[in-house]
Amino acid sequence: MRERNPCVYILASQRNGTLYVGVTSDLIKRVWQHRNGEVDGFSKRHGVSLLVWFEQHATMDSAITREKQIKKWNRDWKLRLIEERNPYWHDLWEQVCG
Repeated sequence: MRERNPCVYILASQRNGTLYVGVTSDLIKRVWQHRNGEVDGFSKRHGVSLLVWFEQHATMDSAITREKQIKKWNRDWKLRLIEERNPYWHDLWEQVCG
């Protein structure tokens, strides 16, 4: 995944742990920033750095709309979304980096 399509992503502290939903135009760069503590705020405070789910979008507008939708969901829906594609909560960082 070398192209830079807007993405919605979910990071976790561990399986069934704390979740963070975000949006970015450069998933590789953004996840690297989270993993290396360069993003101040919620993800840094809670040790949320495992990429467990992401979804590419054609436009930033559609990605932002989807991010807002997912952020409103209850926790169980977010867990189900992750486990549909990543049932073992593997860190998808290697997959994203190629």
